[in-house]
Amino acid sequence: MKIIRFLPAQRMLLLSALEFFRIAACFLMALQLSFTPILSAAPAENTAAAKTPSANAGDPILKVMQGELSRAGSSLSKTDPAPYFLSYTVNDQNIVVLVGAYGSLLTDAAIQRRQADVVMRVGSPALDNTHGQSRASGMTSGSLPLGDDPDAISRVLWELTDREYKRAAPAFLNVKTNTAVRAEEEDKSPDFSKEAPQTHTGESLKPQPFDRAAWEGEIRRLSGAFRKYPGVYFGTVVLQLQDSTSRLVSSEGAAIASPSASTRLIMEAETRAADGMELIRVETFQAPSAAGLPSEADLTAKIDKMAADLKDLRKAPVAEPYDGPALLSGRAAAVFFHEVLGHRLEGHRQRDEDEGQTFTKKIDQEVLPKFLSVADDPTIHELTGVKLAGSYDYDNEGSPAQRVEVIHNGVLKNFLMSRMPIRNFGVSNGHGRSQPGLMPTGRQGNLIVTSTQTVPEAQLRQKLIDEVKRQGKPYGLYFDDIQGGFTLTTRQLPQAFQVLPVIVYRIYADGRPDELVRGVDIVGTPLAALTRIMTTGDQQHVFNGVCGAESGSVPVAAVAPAMLFSEMEVQKRGHSHERPPILPPPGFENTLTTAQGASTKIEVKP
Repeated sequence: MKIIRFLPAQRMLLLSALEFFRIAACFLMALQLSFTPILSAAPAENTAAAKTPSANAGDPILKVMQGELSRAGSSLSKTDPAPYFLSYTVNDQNIVVLVGAYGSLLTDAAIQRRQADVVMRVGSPALDNTHGQSRASGMTSGSLPLGDDPDAISRVLWELTDREYKRAAPAFLNVKTNTAVRAEEEDKSPDFSKEAPQTHTGESLKPQPFDRAAWEGEIRRLSGAFRKYPGVYFGTVVLQLQDSTSRLVSSEGAAIASPSASTRLIMEAETRAADGMELIRVETFQAPSAAGLPSEADLTAKIDKMAADLKDLRKAPVAEPYDGPALLSGRAAAVFFHEVLGHRLEGHRQRDEDEGQTFTKKIDQEVLPKFLSVADDPTIHELTGVKLAGSYDYDNEGSPAQRVEVIHNGVLKNFLMSRMPIRNFGVSNGHGRSQPGLMPTGRQGNLIVTSTQTVPEAQLRQKLIDEVKRQGKPYGLYFDDIQGGFTLTTRQLPQAFQVLPVIVYRIYADGRPDELVRGVDIVGTPLAALTRIMTTGDQQHVFNGVCGAESGSVPVAAVAPAMLFSEMEVQKRGHSHERPPILPPPGFENTLTTAQGASTKIEVKP
């Protein structure tokens, strides 16, 4: 089963339509995955003996990597079977994590870590050990010594390289055997593409000022703001900062060193309705440094709004299954396109015979209304004043990031390619991405939807009401905010998606006030859903998050205008039946806050 998740960076939700998903909220994991290092790789002749690049001046770690790569390649070229490609990727991370809850710090940590990934391909680019289900045999990972001790670093790289060859060589022999006895594959493309090796050593980033003591105080104050809301059962504020340097060298001659820095602030609040339904509100802010985050006053106002939303959601009725006109806000539409369309345009899914291959044979065919175009552009770092989480300069295989127009005026033109070729698309376009420790595949970066058929955003509500009346429906749905989603792409299961809204309104055709509802998920199948877009707003909106798939969790962004659909299907959301807290929270002993948000006086007897 292949389940793809697109979620806010602070919540790694593993979701399943068949009830074996679980929720895992681990901010350290989210932090590690949200700042996935970006680097490179590429194929040579029939040997992995390194071509020495000249990009190691001033970087002792890169120099050690190149020396050990050359030594390993020379020795392994005498083995049988011999590797034709070898690369080392080293990810340095300096991390600060501050977690506050109810006015105190739960975590105040600084972490330094260094990880190495050794990638080895045995055989030839036409057929190697990573073919098909043996793809995991192409990489071995481990922790690398901190500091600049060349002997210690070389020793670990040597050990990882030896371990990787002992995985890759027998895997290649198994691949050859399986290829000989199995039926011919539909797509007989090579396993690895030929790319020009890149050399780039980015200048070291100037450390950004960070007043840790001041931020500890702000995190305490922000998290303490949740204490005045008895209906908020769980409230946290998380600040994540990371400075990273990623280095890659390959036997083809690639040498890339890419520094990066990012800061993310996450505020999360939860409550529970009387029927046991969990309700969550999350706000996430991203900037290159802490100085780029909103002011404390603005963040406090966001906390007040989150608490008010949760109070309203507790009182809101549960939505019923529905099929009719719907309006998606820009953020909701962005997640919708990431799930429904974006994953099905990732290159490796066109080749894997376990995949549904929804769009594999639709090149130069219309797959969207003519007024819509879609591009994925990781070279853009900011849009509409918002920093984009899916930006990078080089992908994790060392290919330069590229803007790829996948759909132009509704017509499918391209796929998001790593160095795994597919029929009619033989080279990378800079979208080979992964988290450390996993083999890269074609993945989304910054998915951007544009429209030539727009109306002012303020008019979309009336357009929705007009369509509701035309269809004779009592109401339409407006999806204002979203927390994430997931999709199924394997052909053994329905080609379905599920988007997870948090703020949804019924918009009545007879003029009644809008009604907030809860417990509703957008569901459907891609080919049907994408044809029902009627028009869009005239402004673009950004959703930043973390996407989990076969190559792990990577930071992504999706950008889209608000969209009006002639038909959208929703279903009830499953939830637990655990009761809200029986005891009042501390400080509210004389007031019992009910699940509906009303305050009831209780008598306290001596």
